Amino acid sequence: MIKPQEARRPWTVSELARQIQVALGPLRSVFVKGEVSGMKLSAKGHYSFSIRDSSSLIEAFIFGNDARRMPMLPEDGQEFIFRGRIDYWAQGGRVRLLVDYLEFDDVGKLRAQIELLKQRLEVEGAFAPERKRRLPFLPRAVALVTSPTGAVIHDLQQTIWDRFPNMEILVYPAQVQGAASPGSVATALRAANRDDRAEVVIIARGGGSFEDLYGFNTEPVVRAILASRLPVVTALGHTSDRTLADMVSDAECRTPTEAGARVVPRKSELKAQLAERGRRILREGLLRVGAGAEAVARRRERLNLLLPAQFQLRRRRLERAAADLARLSPGQQLARRGAELGERGRRLEAGAQRLLAGALRELDNRAGRLVALSPEAVLARGYSITEDEESGLVIRAAADTAVSRRLRVRLLSGSLAARVEELRP
Repeated sequence: MIKPQEARRPWTVSELARQIQVALGPLRSVFVKGEVSGMKLSAKGHYSFSIRDSSSLIEAFIFGNDARRMPMLPEDGQEFIFRGRIDYWAQGGRVRLLVDYLEFDDVGKLRAQIELLKQRLEVEGAFAPERKRRLPFLPRAVALVTSPTGAVIHDLQQTIWDRFPNMEILVYPAQVQGAASPGSVATALRAANRDDRAEVVIIARGGGSFEDLYGFNTEPVVRAILASRLPVVTALGHTSDRTLADMVSDAECRTPTEAGARVVPRKSELKAQLAERGRRILREGLLRVGAGAEAVARRRERLNLLLPAQFQLRRRRLERAAADLARLSPGQQLARRGAELGERGRRLEAGAQRLLAGALRELDNRAGRLVALSPEAVLARGYSITEDEESGLVIRAAADTAVSRRLRVRLLSGSLAARVEELRP
């Protein structure tokens, strides 16, 4: 109440401002429904706008800290229910509603806006299966775009390290709820692509309502996923509504645990598969060496049969020639020529024997070389076989691989896993 004696002297502006603030005290928590217009963002991160209906208007203000906690920010033309307190801004001489919470008044209208964006993306082919990027079989590192606190990041890390204990995990912190989430998620995803350290990205959060997940239905997040060079896996929690981010991602999972299992295979299973392949290669090598030895044995047998037969054939020809000469020549000539022919026969027989012995010694040498060159014999001498872990190709020169490539080194007993640290010519 204004006292009579005070009414006779004029108030200062500050005194009047204080009286107005006192009079507004009962309006400390009010709910207002209206349409947004004139939304502006200040350099300090605060938002100012107007709330109107068919006949009235009131100025409104949202502090940056309150804006970051809200599921979405109002846009011009949208209707919301606002909660806040009436404040008189003495410096500007204005009455404002300081908003600390809001909710969309017409969820159907919001869904309609999302549907319009979905239709535009459909026309662009954003949901086409052929556009989806294939996830790597075994990534060298996994990028996580999620809140750095809470159960989601713990579940992801635990799942990945349970399956592959030495897998590298790169965390790109992001706000996954609230008005700032679209820009925060898009920025983190672009950073993961720019760093070029991971081979796949998981975007995750712990579920929530339609309003909580609104950020993943916005164009900034969708466009960031479409522009990503790295494959993107979404794990936004149990929800009956698929977000647009789920629809444009390369793989969609319901939970962070499912996403971790989808992206990283079990190391124990990979080691078992590699061991089985090693055994198959060894068996195949032994079979080929055995087949080569059998071929050598068959050729040796053929030579053993062929050379004596050739020798006997030539011997019979010589005998027939000697007989012919004996019938056609005088006795002296027959005797001399018979002696010559006998000498030639002995020389031919000796040469044939040498030829036979040399062929047999050459066959033994080749058979020994085949056995010595078998993979098992090479490994037994202390050598090893180095293969690329991903492609299975044998590394014969430093140029056949690259730094950080994973290798498998086969020994006579067992194998080693290695990674290229340096290339030397």
